[in-house]
Amino acid sequence: MFAICNLSLVPVRKDSSNQSEMISQLLFGEAVEILDTHKGWYKIMMLFDQYIGWIDQKQVVIISEEEIKNYQTKSSKISTDLLQIVLVNGGEMSSIVMGSSLPFYENKKMIFGKTEYTFEGTAIDCKIARPENIVNFAQLFLNTPYLWGGRSPFGIDCSGLTQVVCKMCGIAVKRDAAQQANEGETISWIQESKAGDLAFFDNEDGKIVHVGIVADNNQIIHASGKVRIDQLDHQGIFNKETGKYSHNLRVIKRYSS
Repeated sequence: MFAICNLSLVPVRKDSSNQSEMISQLLFGEAVEILDTHKGWYKIMMLFDQYIGWIDQKQVVIISEEEIKNYQTKSSKISTDLLQIVLVNGGEMSSIVMGSSLPFYENKKMIFGKTEYTFEGTAIDCKIARPENIVNFAQLFLNTPYLWGGRSPFGIDCSGLTQVVCKMCGIAVKRDAAQQANEGETISWIQESKAGDLAFFDNEDGKIVHVGIVADNNQIIHASGKVRIDQLDHQGIFNKETGKYSHNLRVIKRYSS
């Protein structure tokens, strides 16, 4: 059984409880496979990145087998507006955030789960977006507060930032920093890095715990307290405000769409 998120932001939790830790979020238009049910909760796997967690079953809409086949074979457009309104069945208003998927979008309308949605904002075809736009999209998230599990301009974590920005550029990466570090082409020297590459950072135990987006002029865009721009060198991230290195550089990866 499959479903699509029909709300702006849906928390994905570690366990089937509203008190459980939020480990990620579903954005409008993202599809999931339902793996199990428990007392009003669905255990789901996000089709975009195969991430598994629990959601309130009232926060998605079940779709048919035909709809999920079309969803998987046709390219979804992506919303690039910070915040935009969709009309539900021509009446009720609902907001969606930047990076949301627009499945079956045609002539400003989408229909899934027997409901029609009207969207008049800015949308791009994620299959033809250019990877060099990664930095441009990342800059739109500047000053977004850090939120563990977040994937939106209202709260985001480090790997949520890189995942959503890459999604907007037609590049699919996993949800967590350690998972993302296992993908892509390794860049041997920092001098060979380019804007749009992802830089990964480890802790004292050698575990990947942070990720950011390489920008021009030896800078990096990353979520640490908020989405910010800091200096990057062979040692790691240098925070000018504290005069100290905040993260230890482990590896740089390059991705292609």
